[in-house]
Amino acid sequence: MSVLSKIKWNTIKCTKKELRLDISLKCGQSFRWKSIEHENETIFVGVIDKNLLLFKQDEQFLHYSIEHGHMEEEKIKDYFNLGVDLESLYKQWSKVDPIFNDISVNYPGVRMLRQHPVENLFSFICSANNNIQRISGMVENLAKEYGSKVCEFQGNEYYSFPDIDKLAQTGVEAKLRELGFGYRAKYIEESAGKILQLGGEDWLFSLRKMDYQEAKQNLLQLSGIGPKVADCILLMSLDQPSSIPVDTHVFQIAKKYLPHLNNNKTVTNKVYAEIGDHFRNLYGPYAGWAHSVLFSADLRHLQALKGESSPVKESKKNIKKEPSDVKNETKKNAKSPKATKDLKIKDESKDLDIKDEPGDLKVKDEPTTEKNGELKKSADKLGKKRSKVRAQIDLDRCGKKRTKS
Repeated sequence: MSVLSKIKWNTIKCTKKELRLDISLKCGQSFRWKSIEHENETIFVGVIDKNLLLFKQDEQFLHYSIEHGHMEEEKIKDYFNLGVDLESLYKQWSKVDPIFNDISVNYPGVRMLRQHPVENLFSFICSANNNIQRISGMVENLAKEYGSKVCEFQGNEYYSFPDIDKLAQTGVEAKLRELGFGYRAKYIEESAGKILQLGGEDWLFSLRKMDYQEAKQNLLQLSGIGPKVADCILLMSLDQPSSIPVDTHVFQIAKKYLPHLNNNKTVTNKVYAEIGDHFRNLYGPYAGWAHSVLFSADLRHLQALKGESSPVKESKKNIKKEPSDVKNETKKNAKSPKATKDLKIKDESKDLDIKDEPGDLKVKDEPTTEKNGELKKSADKLGKKRSKVRAQIDLDRCGKKRTKS
């Protein structure tokens, strides 16, 4: 009998209309959840604070087991935001939006998590011009390098996310560059230092008490955080359920509601605000949650779950890369977790599309040394081509004049 077969599960009354683990943990909110296929069930494994937890569900109940550490059930409910009546919200949104009404039938239970803002913030700094597989690898490397080991489970080591002061140490940037973080390494060290100057973790948690605009402006002062990343953090960890992150998926979705946006190839600050305001006016205080249902339904890897009433095992798909307003550097794939004879641990990131700061959505320009270098090379090449073309045109013109004379 395997270890998983011996686990004693606790239960929380929670239907799949209120929470779908297979969507909510895989739609790009959090990057360190892994899944295990065991006896026709999908078990999700992850670290919350310094505790290792396992989750599974059936039609009526959420089942959990704390494999290491101690966590009150209320904390678990808080992590999943179970105090919000999601089914009622779905009904409200369906009444005001026929598009949502059609989509919601196949995508119930898309719930926003209430994550710890430290992990959420630095995870999304890693998201700049990146795909989910690589983001997951980076976040895992941050935990392994600067966090503390929580435990070992089924042959895999699990780590807590590092404290802010660990990421602000001298030498963090250099080390992270060695690990393939590129320019994001600088953003991480700088933002960690800035947060400590502003008051540390207490300052970050204080943003939960601010209104949307004030909290957003506070986030925008940090390195590597533009409008879209700020909105992700506000929505997923800072109690701003009306926050609308606008990426390429959301931009395309918004065109169904605002047809005149088909004339826009880029998203200006004005257009970004217009999209957010439209959905806030349409859906109300929890507009960010409703937008996440539309977003999830638009993700290729989640379309396999359409109409499913229980988590399904998906085949691996190619990851679709979205551009960002920060130029990309060389990709380095994260190593997949080990597998055991009793189970297969699946790296969720390999099935996910990108949720990131798109480059064609020019909301905020964040130039980097790498970016400027690439632009200069492109400009030089273009200049040489133009010079050759102009020279050829001059020769042609001279030839025509001689013929006429």
